[in-house]
Amino acid sequence: MTGEYAVLDGSRCLALPTKQGQRMTIKATRSTDLEWKSYDHNGNEWFSSSISLYDFSATETTNEELSQKLKSILKGAVRLNCEFLDKWNAFKIETHLEFPLDWGLGSSSTLINLIAQWAEIEPLELYFKVENGSGYDVAAAGAKGPIIYWCTEDEISYTPIDFKPSYKDKLCFVHLNAKAKSEDEVKKYLSSVKDKKNFVKKIDEITDQVADVPSLDVFSNLIIEHESIVKHHTGFTPVKEKLFADYPHALKSLGAWGGDFILAIAPGGLGEAKEYFNKKGYQTVLPYQDIII
Repeated sequence: MTGEYAVLDGSRCLALPTKQGQRMTIKATRSTDLEWKSYDHNGNEWFSSSISLYDFSATETTNEELSQKLKSILKGAVRLNCEFLDKWNAFKIETHLEFPLDWGLGSSSTLINLIAQWAEIEPLELYFKVENGSGYDVAAAGAKGPIIYWCTEDEISYTPIDFKPSYKDKLCFVHLNAKAKSEDEVKKYLSSVKDKKNFVKKIDEITDQVADVPSLDVFSNLIIEHESIVKHHTGFTPVKEKLFADYPHALKSLGAWGGDFILAIAPGGLGEAKEYFNKKGYQTVLPYQDIII
């Protein structure tokens, strides 16, 4: 909800776990490999791979890039727990997404969290073995509700908070018909950001206020300010300026700018928002209470 990009430099962020996530089942087999199958929210297989227990390379795969990522995660898990998969016992693993693949709600972060549970290791330790982001999404994947998360050189911390806006029926999420690639966006940010110290300070102040803001008007003003601050310190174009200049209320990017979901303020309710965004070609407009834990 707040802190995108600045969280990479130690800012506090407000993260909202979603009701939709990912499940994983693991069954021992008599095979000599790990047999991996992934299914989408409709139960259709979208990825499969046979994985060697020797070095976690794919002997067969439907997607080489995903297999390489999976290899990296499994190797990272073994480095953190040398007893994980050390008996050469094979397994059949199935993962089941509860949201469409292109929604960008964390297919990778929830997978890291699930594999960490299987390997009996700390999810964030595994994340930092294999990724270069902030880790907020992995923390959110295991959270039971909203959290304040921050990661600095000296400390990683996340704290549950009681974020229950009384105006949640005036908030909705709009999918932009595009998916941003986190790794690319991190590199783009790191090469663009200026005055990091001041950037972090300003976003921290907004995060603290948003976490306990009493009214929709104040909340709207804070997210408008948040968009302006990110633009100033990165040069990135806010989503309202880029796509929805005629929308009469506040909009906010979430996570990597340019893809996945945005937050829309809809004082007139979900119907008003749907009418506007549907006419623009954006059909996925979800009420806050349907998606946020």
